[in-house]
Amino acid sequence: MSAPGGLRALAADWLASGRPAMLVQVLEARGSVPREVGTRMLVARDDVAGTIGGGHLEWRAIAVARERLAAGQAGPHEVAYPLGPALGQCCGGAVTLLTQALDASALAAWATPAPRFFLQLYGAGHVGRAIVRLLDGLNCQVQWIDEREAEFPAAPSAPHIERVCVEPVEAEVAVAPAGACYLVLTHQHDLDERITEAILRRNDFGYLGLIGSATKRARFMRRFEQRGIDAGALARLTCPIGVPGIDGKEPEVIAVAVVAQLLQQSNDPSRR
Repeated sequence: MSAPGGLRALAADWLASGRPAMLVQVLEARGSVPREVGTRMLVARDDVAGTIGGGHLEWRAIAVARERLAAGQAGPHEVAYPLGPALGQCCGGAVTLLTQALDASALAAWATPAPRFFLQLYGAGHVGRAIVRLLDGLNCQVQWIDEREAEFPAAPSAPHIERVCVEPVEAEVAVAPAGACYLVLTHQHDLDERITEAILRRNDFGYLGLIGSATKRARFMRRFEQRGIDAGALARLTCPIGVPGIDGKEPEVIAVAVVAQLLQQSNDPSRR
């Protein structure tokens, strides 16, 4: 499944290559529904990209789109679906779908959604790579930073993930926008400390996660307090990282817990 920005890029590719397709969009939503207004899906004769929520609603939407595609019906077509009575879904809400041909005007009206968060991720080790694999499919903007070029995987990352190989890496903290998220998980504790201190001194972060144990947190906190770091900033430092209650130290397990935490903060206005 493509991230929203990736789906629009795919639509542009289909259009440029002359591939006939229909664009299905959630135009209105009332009550409990699978996806929000503005969600889109591409339907070709032999392929579907994106999702409007799955289930019977999506199955019906794909069938309608392909019927219109086969009949050459390019104009906009709106249908309201009460999910319970019409489709037997237990959501209880109602959705209006707009189906239209994928053309230049439809693409122009498709605004790219704002990223969920901007993240500077420091460290291209096992955990960093596992996190990036999850972020590949999310609508976010990432600067993945490491001083070791060889640590980045050979395969390219998604377009919204920028690889930055630079030294000293802590200098990159200054170029992040206000409210940015940061994950610090490098190969050296002293490097973690320098990067974290630079972020804390900015004191305008939306989220700051530092990999490590409670012991590492306590040691770093004592040093930062001695250097006069703002107490309010220190209180917002997350270490250990990841949502509580997920056990396991495998990189993939840590990555799931950390990305879940990033998504939580992106939905919490009080932490921005």
